[in-house]
Amino acid sequence: MKTLVTGAAGFIGTALSNRLIQQGDQVVGLDNLFTGSPDGLLPEVELIQGDINDRELLWKILQGVDCVFHLAAKAIVPNSILYPREYEEVNVGGTVTLLEAMRDVGISRMVFASSGAIYGLQSRQPLKEKATKPKPASPYAVSKLASEYYINTIGRLWGLEAVCLRIFNAYGPRQNFSFAHAPVIPTFLRLAASQGTVIIHGDGHHTRDFVYIDDVIEALISASKLNNCRELVINVGSGIETSVTDVLELARKITGGSPEVVYNPRRPGGPDRMRADLTLANQILNFYPKTSFEEGMAKTFELDRRLHKNSASLNHK
Repeated sequence: MKTLVTGAAGFIGTALSNRLIQQGDQVVGLDNLFTGSPDGLLPEVELIQGDINDRELLWKILQGVDCVFHLAAKAIVPNSILYPREYEEVNVGGTVTLLEAMRDVGISRMVFASSGAIYGLQSRQPLKEKATKPKPASPYAVSKLASEYYINTIGRLWGLEAVCLRIFNAYGPRQNFSFAHAPVIPTFLRLAASQGTVIIHGDGHHTRDFVYIDDVIEALISASKLNNCRELVINVGSGIETSVTDVLELARKITGGSPEVVYNPRRPGGPDRMRADLTLANQILNFYPKTSFEEGMAKTFELDRRLHKNSASLNHK
């Protein structure tokens, strides 16, 4: 099978592209390389540097493609609050441009990487696809929800078979991070290992649903094999709430470090609690996360040398 992976040089895109190659697929990757890096991609991935809104380029690279994995997006939540127009243009506009190109070329199968962030501020957990009304708390989350609506509406009108996976907090080796973008798990592991200063926004009791990268990839591939799917939205997470304080304590245990901890006021744009209901994922994708949080964090630290105290590199690549 020939697949297109947009955002192929990103964290999830790299892992997905490599797995598809390993299972025998032909993979074309599209990425503008603004935040992603081609370094982790297998040489068999045909990586094309380009813009998701470049219609002519999309027409060209979609020739002969059987399935599209749409992962390309601007994804830094605080930046979306500052520059919402850019997130609308890339995340929503890029999705619509891709859908039009797929229609023109005659491709009808897509898996979209949405986000658990679309649920926003909710008093009840776990978060259920059909029962929980989205309350996005950032322009990034709005852009993901809007893309879902476009995909489902256009799918209904054009006969598109699409699955939207609401991926919660994916983590694992080679996750992108920098001074401007600091995902909690790689940041805490590195700072704990180097005896640095960990900054916690809020009191540390807010929770997230962390899901290991290998489990995310299994869900994406399973979704691509579904038949006759219409307006299908499925959560992908661990089904477990983990607090920021719990992440810090586990980072200390894994690295043996004792970082200084500084508490800052809570930043806007994020919910207090997040836990995915996995009922639909169990039923439709046969998705049951295999990697426990402690095992996943230990593997992340073991396999990502950037996180060790003797590493001089703090860039995102």
